[in-house]
Amino acid sequence: MKKQAVQVLKNNSLFIKMFLIMVLSIVAVSLLITFSSIRMSSNLFMDTFSITNTKVLEQIKTRFESYSFAIVSATHEVQNNGTIKRVLTQENQNAIETSGSYLNIIRQMERIYPTVESYEANMIVLGENERLFNMNYSNWPVSWEVLRNHPITKLSISEPTALHYQFISSNSFNDKPMIVATKALMESSTGEIYGVLYFPVREEQLKAFYEGYTSKENEVLLVDEKGKIVSSNKEELIGDNAIDVLKLAKEVETEELEFKDVRVFDNDYMLMSEYLPTYNMYLVNLVDKNVVLDNLINTKEILLISLGIVLIAVIVVFLISRRMTNSISLLVKQISTISKHDFNKPLTETGGYESKKIANAFNYMLNELQEYVDIVVQAQQKQRSAELSALQHQINPHFLYNTLASVKFMVQQGKKEKATDMIHALISLLQNALSNVDQTITVEQEIKDLKNYVLINQARYGDRIKVNFFISPDCLDCQLPKLILQPFIENAFFHAFNEKKEGFIQILIGQKGDNLLCEIGDNGDGMEMKGDHTKEDIKEKRHLFSGIGIRNVHERIQLLYGEEYGVEIASKKGEGTRIKVELPLQKAESLEKPKEITSI
Repeated sequence: MKKQAVQVLKNNSLFIKMFLIMVLSIVAVSLLITFSSIRMSSNLFMDTFSITNTKVLEQIKTRFESYSFAIVSATHEVQNNGTIKRVLTQENQNAIETSGSYLNIIRQMERIYPTVESYEANMIVLGENERLFNMNYSNWPVSWEVLRNHPITKLSISEPTALHYQFISSNSFNDKPMIVATKALMESSTGEIYGVLYFPVREEQLKAFYEGYTSKENEVLLVDEKGKIVSSNKEELIGDNAIDVLKLAKEVETEELEFKDVRVFDNDYMLMSEYLPTYNMYLVNLVDKNVVLDNLINTKEILLISLGIVLIAVIVVFLISRRMTNSISLLVKQISTISKHDFNKPLTETGGYESKKIANAFNYMLNELQEYVDIVVQAQQKQRSAELSALQHQINPHFLYNTLASVKFMVQQGKKEKATDMIHALISLLQNALSNVDQTITVEQEIKDLKNYVLINQARYGDRIKVNFFISPDCLDCQLPKLILQPFIENAFFHAFNEKKEGFIQILIGQKGDNLLCEIGDNGDGMEMKGDHTKEDIKEKRHLFSGIGIRNVHERIQLLYGEEYGVEIASKKGEGTRIKVELPLQKAESLEKPKEITSI
């Protein structure tokens, strides 16, 4: 029984795999469409909701601005009222004069007070002569002693030109939190402060500006410049510090966003805000996304509909895939009978349309396969040729002989220290040259090898040719094929100064975008060239140390990195030669950069 089941699975493996893949695809697509629909519906609703709430915020802002305008109008009238100013500055009056002054100022204040009375705000005037006039003691029964030393009074006096809105929490003389607008009364000509004007309004009165627009999932906060919540439809939040809410409101204002998805008070909200410049406060609207979306979308119903669609699709897929795979299974059996590497045995094109097309394509592939194999073999041969060309990095016996002969003469002449330096330089060159030819090294190591090579040549032929190195510090840990620059130094030493007897060679290495740029220039004899040239114009005549010519360097770079990299040469007779080598910028994994660059 078990063997029969295994055999059935083998014979129908294609059908089973195809069926499972299609079922999984259908389920995945259905889930993606379902969740995408839910997300798009949610986003559309939230966008629409945000537009509506933005308009609501604008209406609320208009109410706050209307109240602020009333405060400003009343302040202007008090500031310009001569009677009020005279009463607040008079001193040493008898009882009759005091009574008359009181009556006069009350009349003036009763004339001005209706401007703010409709908002159920109070109006209080405190003079420098310690006289206090309160239009509604039930609103704020405060004495002049308390008010004179109150922080809101001190702030108004310290900034007399500004109108301040300040929050006062509930206390012994104020049973409920208030927002008080204050303005110092100042003589315009002399700048002398003769009193302070107060407009206290209970927080519950400000709440009336927006209370009709709030709900359980739709909260409104009024946050001052210090991050304190001075008003909210949630009374438990009033007086709390909400620095994070203030920061988010400023981001919405600065970035000119319609809304911003945030997480505050341990919940996810959609935040909208309006800045109230007169109050120097932010009107913040927090919408509880989870509650809103739960009321909008019936997720259970959508999932049930999607499940029904998936079941119907699976049944249809089962019937279609079963029919399609029968002919393909027969084709697979036929392919399995072909002997390994026997590409001359074609398939019999039988079965349905799909099977015939596959068999025809397979037979075509067999005919083309031999041609592809030939191409691969040619590519491998070309690769081997390139590897053999790279193996030309080897020590020339004449270079060794001449170097050792020079060391011998130095020793005989008693120049042991100079001979020692030359031997050390040769050892370093040998160690690098005898290592893996395909290995890349850092710019720092390449420069060390070049300096050793220069030292050997200057020890042998004198220092009539100066060599200067200008290396950007950020390039020291960059990678490049080793001995890639040495052939150009060698060429300059032995070909650039045949007519001129003295001169200099300069090596510059730096970054150019995403490339490593190396330039070798000399002021030697130069040569006649038409424009800039690469490998096609370069004919190397001698191989002294490495055995690689400039052509090989160019081909090696293009083999390693592609045709967009390589060597360019510019030269002019009598003015010298400039060689540019461009490589991709490759950094070493870990290399400590030295602080300074030395030059010869």
